[in-house]
Parts: sequence; C-alpha cells; structure tokens
Amino acid sequence: MDFSFTEEQELFRKSVREFCGKKLATHAREIDEKGEIPSAVLEDMADFGLLGITISGEYGGRGADFTTAAIGAEEIARADISMATAVYYLVEAGWGFIMDKYGSRNAKEEILPDVTKGKTFLGIASTEASGGSDIASISTTMEKKNGKFVLNGSKTYISGVREAANQGGGYVTIVKTAHGPGHKGLSFCYVPVKDTPGITTGVIRQMGREGMSNGTIIMNNAEIPEHYLIGELNKGFYYAMEGFNCARTLVSAACIGAAEKVLETGIKYIKAREVFGSPLAKFEGIQFQLAEDYIKLESARLLVHKAAWMLDEKNGSLHEINKAVAAAKLIAPTTAFEIIRDVMTWHGAYGYSKEAGLERGLRGVTSYIVGAEGAQNIMKIIIGRELLGKEFAPY
Repeated sequence: MDFSFTEEQELFRKSVREFCGKKLATHAREIDEKGEIPSAVLEDMADFGLLGITISGEYGGRGADFTTAAIGAEEIARADISMATAVYYLVEAGWGFIMDKYGSRNAKEEILPDVTKGKTFLGIASTEASGGSDIASISTTMEKKNGKFVLNGSKTYISGVREAANQGGGYVTIVKTAHGPGHKGLSFCYVPVKDTPGITTGVIRQMGREGMSNGTIIMNNAEIPEHYLIGELNKGFYYAMEGFNCARTLVSAACIGAAEKVLETGIKYIKAREVFGSPLAKFEGIQFQLAEDYIKLESARLLVHKAAWMLDEKNGSLHEINKAVAAAKLIAPTTAFEIIRDVMTWHGAYGYSKEAGLERGLRGVTSYIVGAEGAQNIMKIIIGRELLGKEFAPY
C-alpha cells in the first residue's frame, strides 16, 4: 500500500499551484462578480496544458491519468473556490477523455485540438426536464436521415451553454435512438452548438459558480454528421456511466481543493484574531472543530484519490470502481460545505460578507450536493446497489 504520488505528479502539483497563484487567483473575485472566466485565463490554461488534460497528445492534450487530473482539479479549485474555473476544467477532462476514447477519428481530429487549445468548449449534455440521474428516461431522439443524424428534444441545467454558443464547441450528448426498456436504445453523440441550425440556447442563473454559465439546449430538427456518433449505436448508456465516474472523481477532487484552501485561510485567521485577550485558536470550541474538520478533509481526500487510482489502474471490478467513485462524490462536497461553513462562522460577521470571499466557496460546492454530476441520494443508491446487488435497486 503506497500513499505517495510519483515525482512527476508532485512536480505537476507544484507547478500548477504556482501557475494558478499567478494567473488565476488574482481573477477569482472578478470571475464571480462579472460572471465569466476571462479569455486570457483560459488561454493561459491552454498554454500550460490544463485544458483537456486527459486527451491524448495526438490532439494536443497531456494524456494525463486521472490521479494527475485530480491533482489539477484540486489546485484550480484552491485558486478559485467558487468552482467556476474548476468546472470548466473538469468537464473537459472527464468528457474529453470519453470523446478521445470512443469518438471517430474524423470527429476527434476536427474537435479535440481546438478544445485543448482553449478555442472551443466541450461539455456533457445529459439532464432533461424529466430528471438528470434517471438516464433511462431520456426522451431526446436521434434518427438517421439522408446520411445525417437529426436530433429533436432538449437538455437543461447544462454547464457551459453560453461558452459553447459564443466561443464555439459543443457537447457529448445522450440521446434515444431505439425503442427498448430501461437504458437500452441510448446512444452518445457530439452536438456542436454554435452556428448549428435548429439549436437554440438559454441561460439559467444559479446561486453559485457564477463564472461558468448553466442553461438549456433545444434541438429542433438539428442535423449533425454521421461521424459525430460516439462509439457504437445504442451503447451510449455504458459510455455515459464511464464518463460520470471520471467526472465525479474530478468534481470530488475540486471540492477537496476548495475546502483545503478555506481551512488554511481559517487557520491563519484564528491564530491572528484575538478575543478576550487571547487568539481564537486557543479556545477549545474552535480548536476541536478545526481538528474535526481536518480529519474529515483527510478522510475525504483519501477516498477521492482512491477513486482516481482505481480508474487509472482498473483495480477491482466495475462494481468496486462504481462504489469507490460514489463514496468520494458522496463525502467530498458535503465535507467541503461543512468546512467552509465552519470557517465562515469563525470569521463572524466578516465571514458573511462578500469581502471575505468565503461565501463563493459555499455557493459553489452546494451545486455538487444538490445535483450536479449526480445528487447525494443518487450516490447512496449506487453504493447500496453495489453492496446489496442490482436486484435491490429501487428502479
């Protein structure tokens, strides 16, 4: 059992932390207040090799493993605790990996180089108005007509809608291609958003992650070329599940990074802030809470890195990987929320102010508790299913 990172991974963490300190952290407040990530930040991230980090070198990526990608997510979220920049990074890393692995060569040559260069955006479009985690209930259809695929339907609560519409790019998208029970008959395809006839978008304001848009995509007889099919027809459910395991691991890592940064901020504050003639850090109520928060953070971090390691090493069965990823996604956002809430409380009234900046993190990690990349109760269902057997799944 070895809990150490490789020398290359340690150097990567150090270099990403230095990069984020210079190029990202100084823009963190601006990203939240203006509601967008500056193009210069994305260009710098692309030049550094962070965008589409898991995409193979053939298309401009690093071909990084998920342990390395998770380190990147942690460091980016440390610099921008609102999670906005981390979301941009992790959706491209998680779903770019799936596109690289299963997409056609023509599609990959056409799409992925611009993603890794920061010219276009790549995300995931799964959720529909009827629900997000119930993939089998998807109603958006794709039919083959005259040598092209025609899509009809809509997706909602999709990250990066404005980015894809303005700068270009699109989504790996789950669609219905055949009639069948449950998850059968679902396929995966790439849907470009900008300048595609029949596609309209709308933005939904959220309580957090302001720098990264969220919204709807409506497809009305929208046509895509045949080579935008990802993998085999009617096998999309399996690609989606693999992609969710990748993305959920990176989400969890980002939550850990944000929580770690906030806890460090809290430690500095309670050591310096004096009340009744003593530093706050001397009071048992604060000190014991700090100890508990540290333990929770370390426990969550171990689960996250175990999940990333299992994805890299393919260690254990798919059932074991599903369970490890769900456990990480279950604990990391909640732990981050609790730590940020505690540190805000230590700061008193100042902690509740925009000036302190802590509330950016609280609003950001909340998105991963209530739904993004799978709500917490869905993670519990997955864990329960893997412990008890699929015959005990409630669906």
